[in-house]
Amino acid sequence: MAEITAAAVKALRERTDLPMMECKKALVAANGDEEGAVEYLKNQVGKVMDKRKDNVTAEGKFCVAIADDGSAGVMIEMMCESDPVSKSDDFNFLAAQCAKQLLTGPGATTADELMAQPVPDDPSKTLKDLHEEITNKIREKMVIGRVIKVDGPVGSYVHHDGKTGVLFQAAGESKSEDILKDMAMHIAALKPKVALPEELDAADVDAQRAELSEKAKASGKPENIVDKIVDGQMKKFFDEQGVLIAQAFAKDDSKTVEKALDEAGLKAVGFTCWELGKK
Repeated sequence: MAEITAAAVKALRERTDLPMMECKKALVAANGDEEGAVEYLKNQVGKVMDKRKDNVTAEGKFCVAIADDGSAGVMIEMMCESDPVSKSDDFNFLAAQCAKQLLTGPGATTADELMAQPVPDDPSKTLKDLHEEITNKIREKMVIGRVIKVDGPVGSYVHHDGKTGVLFQAAGESKSEDILKDMAMHIAALKPKVALPEELDAADVDAQRAELSEKAKASGKPENIVDKIVDGQMKKFFDEQGVLIAQAFAKDDSKTVEKALDEAGLKAVGFTCWELGKK
């Protein structure tokens, strides 16, 4: 058997960032050959993942990335088993690289599609390779839950605990650099159900409008102002139904979200608001 020197163990540790004992064990198994030891360590990933495959991944974070010009935005849900791992540099690096690739690469609609793509900061390996390296180091199950990429103008917000993430999509040319993020923060706080009235059930909207119209006519209001009265009452209805643009803007409740966006030269298109582990 080849002699396993301290220098060899140190070199393998620097290369893999794994514990000294793991590196020594790998070198012993590979009879002192560094490349063989690296391969041995890679093979251990499968054992780690198989052992932990049924473990619950209830912790983690959302990671967002927005193009410099705001023309596109992405969000990924990266999950793990424990809170300390969700705060670790390795976990956060993996999440950031996945988000960066989703933003700058060809796109992906599933975790598997994304994982097959290269690491943005090191195209010599895939995100799957990086995931396996970090899994081997941390020895904890890590998975991508959801991924999404949307066209902009787009703003984003991730709550300080990482458990709520929002992408807000608009149309137009913004006159304010902050309005898109402000809208994403509003959505995280007030939790609207839909962005626009058109997303509500049309039959429910028609029934409500008809009822309000009948009441206005029955009260003796002049025919020429009934529609205006009903339009005003429908705005309250849309607010109650959780329509984003009908809500009072969280940052300035003297105006609606629709009004705040209009002043900034924008119109709402849609939003994605995720809570960790809740689909």
